[in-house]
Amino acid sequence: MPTDEIAKQLPNFLFILLRAGIVLTLLPFFSSRNFPAKFRIGVAVAIAVVLTPIVDFQVADAPTAVIVMREIMFGLAFGLAARFIFFAVDMAGQIMSSATGMSAASTFNPEMGPSTDISQILSIFATLIFLATDTHHDVIAVFVKSYELLPAGTVNVAGLLNTGMALAGKTFVIALKISAPVVIIMLITNILMGFIYKAVPQMNIFFVGQPVYIFLGLLTMMLSLPVLAHVMGGYFGGIKDEMGRVIFLMKG
Repeated sequence: MPTDEIAKQLPNFLFILLRAGIVLTLLPFFSSRNFPAKFRIGVAVAIAVVLTPIVDFQVADAPTAVIVMREIMFGLAFGLAARFIFFAVDMAGQIMSSATGMSAASTFNPEMGPSTDISQILSIFATLIFLATDTHHDVIAVFVKSYELLPAGTVNVAGLLNTGMALAGKTFVIALKISAPVVIIMLITNILMGFIYKAVPQMNIFFVGQPVYIFLGLLTMMLSLPVLAHVMGGYFGGIKDEMGRVIFLMKG
């Protein structure tokens, strides 16, 4: 490739690398702390090398610092749009752990940091569904399309707040839906345990109830797995539309 052609493509390469690098730090699996940073950088560079000659990537006429800041904001919003379901799954696991009394058994989760065992199980389950439904292909397709729909430096910063609030609200709603079966069963169990304690006051309800909470919580989780898989599959199927909505909201 001639030197003048390389010089012409270099700005596009750098801005594509910037956007790809930020998004990769937030995508499921790639953002894991077990994923080597050098390999993540290599993947971002490889994506930029492949996309530079084939993507019609325009750069807005604005100061470089402003363009870089807007690209960082877009990368964060886009990455969160692809990952918000995993945040919801982790939140649902925390809610289930608190309801069943297993919140004390927390370990290190390479995806989310300190987390409960139930959150880790749900996170692995969600990752398998994410891959089985080919959602990672949809994420890549929308990510490549974003270069054409949203040129560098044209990000509407005002849309970032609306995007963040919408994703936060959806994360909370999804977490409640996922944890609802266990929370409802635990609520009913607590009411029944209260009746038992009133009938037999000398019973140590804490030592009797704790194994019951854990058993019923785990049993409810096992029985609800088919429904949970269907619900997660539906949410993962809508990630493509969610990321497209993020691009639309942040389009200047």
